[in-house]
Amino acid sequence: MYRDGARKSIWQDEIKKISTENDLSQWFDTVIVGGGITGVSTALKLQESGQKCMILEAANIGFGTTGGTTAHLNTFFDTTFAQAIQDFGLENAKLYAESGKDAIHIIESNIKKYDINCDFARRSAYLFALDEDQEKQLKDIVTGAARVGHEMVYVNEIPFPIPFREAVRIPGQGQFHPIKYIKALCEAFIQLGGAIEEKCICEDHEEHDDHVILTTSKGEIKAKNVVYATHIPPGINLLHFTNAPYRSYAMAFTLKDNGFSRELGYDLHEPYHYYRIHDINGESLLIAGGEDHKTGHSDDTGECFSRLESYVREHFDVETTYYSWSSQYYEPIDGFPYIGNLPGTKKRIFVATGFRGNGMIFGTLSSQIIHDLIVAGTSKYEQLFSPSRIKPIAGFSDFVKENTAVAFDYVKDKIFVERIDSLSEIKPGEAKVFRYESDNYALYKELNGTFHLLRSTCPHASCEVRWNGAELSWDCPCHGSRFNVNGKRLTGPTTKNLDKIFPFQKK
Repeated sequence: MYRDGARKSIWQDEIKKISTENDLSQWFDTVIVGGGITGVSTALKLQESGQKCMILEAANIGFGTTGGTTAHLNTFFDTTFAQAIQDFGLENAKLYAESGKDAIHIIESNIKKYDINCDFARRSAYLFALDEDQEKQLKDIVTGAARVGHEMVYVNEIPFPIPFREAVRIPGQGQFHPIKYIKALCEAFIQLGGAIEEKCICEDHEEHDDHVILTTSKGEIKAKNVVYATHIPPGINLLHFTNAPYRSYAMAFTLKDNGFSRELGYDLHEPYHYYRIHDINGESLLIAGGEDHKTGHSDDTGECFSRLESYVREHFDVETTYYSWSSQYYEPIDGFPYIGNLPGTKKRIFVATGFRGNGMIFGTLSSQIIHDLIVAGTSKYEQLFSPSRIKPIAGFSDFVKENTAVAFDYVKDKIFVERIDSLSEIKPGEAKVFRYESDNYALYKELNGTFHLLRSTCPHASCEVRWNGAELSWDCPCHGSRFNVNGKRLTGPTTKNLDKIFPFQKK
């Protein structure tokens, strides 16, 4: 299985190719764009209801965030219940709390129904404060949880070798192997008559009163409804201004002591670290994550891995680093995901994004919400997670901050882009965005001396890409589009590659 980066994740050996033989000229009830947990779960749910569905995936199933998650299954979220009460009111916060339980129930039901072996296990989670400020934060979290009826219990010990000041145990959480899980969902989907088309980029849509025409890299496809399970959909939409792309880093280590606890752990650093154990090929590996930052806003992404590894080795008795990888997610401005009708459309286009660090939960929950909206016309979460919601207070400061950052990135990179006089200034393994005459270029030099020269302007909204040395990719800081060294699109919202000038080897 391929991923949207140069580094291999812990889950990657599970899938090679899942495409079915398809007649793309036939009509579909619903076409789902995106082959991660959101798209696959939604497609299966609709197919179970008697719909004729197709999954379109630009690369391969599991290529994006699902192939790069650390696969924690939480009923508590990055947006705390205390914050939810403050911004949305107590009743909405209670419904928000219910959503996590619903999502894990969906996963458990699918596992039982289709006899899926995906290493699913219920675990308790430990949330711990490391200093005085974090103690205050933890108290607010626990108080908010109590108000919505979510169990958190103060404890005197945690099963992690990290000094702490206060901690709580949260029962009823979970973990699984995300690719084994969605692979089995795909197989069930195909058995029910569903179609999967990999290596097919959805470029645009044209919505009519009773159907949608999708323009794809393999021709036009017609459907009654379309679901964008791609984080941010193509084109320019309200969601591009209410979500910000972030990178997160993960590593998997062998342990010197195999008796280590199997529970889930989270500190309250900003950004926070998180831990769990998973058995891969008969060996228990510690998966640790953290060091999150806005996409395109780290001068040295390799340093993010170095800091994470140093932190883990300081506290845990680990040996070999088996895997290290990064992944992308989107932060919504008001803290809640956007699941439902795409703003500005006629109720036939659906979207799911803004999951923060809770993608496995909200991706799964999206399947139920979108299924209910399409089949029944309504969902109990419809208003709470509506992509068209407007909250003038909740998230307003973040809205201003993120969109100011996008505008600054756009202008700064246009004006202050570096100038170079000679290609000899570029060292092997180095990459630069530079200006020559009136155009900006992205240049990467391989260790063997081969140069890759691209236009550096992202085709989506004309921002300038930035180099991600850890994943050997060009990342757009504005909306999260990413490209490999040859300019090939890795992730949207762009539907096009960077313009390729030439690769050549300097003599």
